[in-house]
Amino acid sequence: MFTTRPEILGTFGVVGSTHWLASQSAMAILEAGGNAFDAVVAGGLVLQVVEPHMNGLGGDLPLIFHDAGRRTTRVLCGQGPAPAGATIAHYRAEGLDLVPGSGLLATVIPGAFDAWMTLLRDHGSLPPAEVFAAAVGYAEKGWPMIPLVAQTIERVADLFRDEWPGSAATWLPGGTPPQAGALFRNPALAQTYQRLLAEGVAAGGDRVRQIEAIRRAWRQGFVAEAIDRFCRDNAFMDTSGERHRGVLTGQDMAGWEASYEAPVGVDYGDWRVLKGGFWSQGPVFLQQLKILEGLELGKHDPDGPEFIHLVTEAAKLAMADREAYYGDPGFVSVPAETLLSAHYAAARRSEIGEHASDQLRPGRVPGYTPRIDFTLVERKGKDDIGDAMGGGEPVALEALERRQLEQQLHMAVGPRGAGRGDTCHIDVIDRWGNMVSATPSGAWLQSSPTIPELGFCLNSRAQMFWLEEGVPASLAPGKRPRTTLSVNLALKDGEPAMVFGTPGGDYQDQWTVTFFLRYVHHDGNLQHAIDRPMFHTDHMPSSFWPRAADLGSLSLEARVEPMTVSELKRRGHRLNLVDGWSLGRISAARKADGLLKAGANPRFMQGYAVGR
Repeated sequence: MFTTRPEILGTFGVVGSTHWLASQSAMAILEAGGNAFDAVVAGGLVLQVVEPHMNGLGGDLPLIFHDAGRRTTRVLCGQGPAPAGATIAHYRAEGLDLVPGSGLLATVIPGAFDAWMTLLRDHGSLPPAEVFAAAVGYAEKGWPMIPLVAQTIERVADLFRDEWPGSAATWLPGGTPPQAGALFRNPALAQTYQRLLAEGVAAGGDRVRQIEAIRRAWRQGFVAEAIDRFCRDNAFMDTSGERHRGVLTGQDMAGWEASYEAPVGVDYGDWRVLKGGFWSQGPVFLQQLKILEGLELGKHDPDGPEFIHLVTEAAKLAMADREAYYGDPGFVSVPAETLLSAHYAAARRSEIGEHASDQLRPGRVPGYTPRIDFTLVERKGKDDIGDAMGGGEPVALEALERRQLEQQLHMAVGPRGAGRGDTCHIDVIDRWGNMVSATPSGAWLQSSPTIPELGFCLNSRAQMFWLEEGVPASLAPGKRPRTTLSVNLALKDGEPAMVFGTPGGDYQDQWTVTFFLRYVHHDGNLQHAIDRPMFHTDHMPSSFWPRAADLGSLSLEARVEPMTVSELKRRGHRLNLVDGWSLGRISAARKADGLLKAGANPRFMQGYAVGR
């Protein structure tokens, strides 16, 4: 099979990420004697600088990792919850029926930075200044602006000029959008990093004491104070077409910190895949594996119509269950054991037919009534999705034409900072066998006004809540949004063997399932599996404003064979053929047979794997 580049092989350490500067910065930490935890934090901080349209200091972060010395595998949750003032009553009183997709009301407590610092404190080995050095250097002295960032800024330049002056000051130097390939600086962000480091140094003591001082400066010090003032004193335009103040406070930030938890997992042959819990969409991956394990996918061409059909139909079923049952387990009773059980998977598997489904079909769990509430859904013919809900009838799509719907589903940036959203990813394995998968996201420069004195903006993760009582993802103070962010760690024959992941919002746990199945059944080569033509469906309410669904859809990279396209059409899939290299941004790292391996996505010409 044609591949864009070789699978990286080595014995010392490997890194794969969505940006070459993050990969190389993490590798430099390994070369300096740091471990995988030091390296992933260094790479993650660099991603906050060089992919500001995908993540930032005010964003969100799940991690999954294996500490080889302690022989422990854990999830670290850096997904902040809704602030105390984020109530359905407050948002309804503002005249809203959806949480805006941009602006200050879309913000939850920023969790990424505290999660990075918690990992560094508990599992790293190097002092903070060494881990921060690359990120500080790029923010202060400049980094080469990638085309996707330049294009994003250009699309929202008028919004910045007219409504978000802090963003204009940061991202429109001289009043104009930056040029792709040009050196770009963010001195305010550099100063924020430097001031955090200075707070650590002033505390004295060892690296742990310094990191704790950095965390205090973030959660209770100058950063929290600046965020509190910004949200309280300013009303900014958002996707609702109105200006709103935020509800996030310094007290919210002081009262929350990142936390560890056990992963959830399922077996698939001699593999076991571990994910974050049901506060994320991560278990969607696991449900798909259990549904598909009885279908002998190894017999089918991994780029052919049978494979694509089966994987897509399994995704539709699992995504319907996501909407019906997933939510923060601290607030929602989730039938987790049933959803991941063999008998439930067998029942769901029997619902896959020869033809594509155009219905949203959550499964039936004894003692639970599935209820899905969403505003815009494409209804095909005389489907009976309302009956399948067990709740109210969904509203038929009337206000949006097909072209408008497709634009909103797939746009990078839309009106007033709206967009499907995207993120970053980084994987690291070191020579001791420590491994980490991290998916930092949120605080997209295009979706929230930049805080001028800090050089970064806040996240917009609250848009994944519903302003309706009684659904799993109902908005409530202290509740984690059911995030799309997902991380992956796989064991082979009981031993930690692979970490992998991708940006992509609702597509994350579609693209990664496809990658994993191809790797396990067909390729055995990370880069081969990454490079194969990718696909996904929008057959579910989007997690992003305006929460539209496109039932029966299937987007497919146009590199597939014409016969595959014809057969999928015959089976009833409504195909959207897209650019041949445009779906998926997967990176992965593997430990096997004394070797370390890595691969990274070639699409958009910025993801790279490195190692030796």
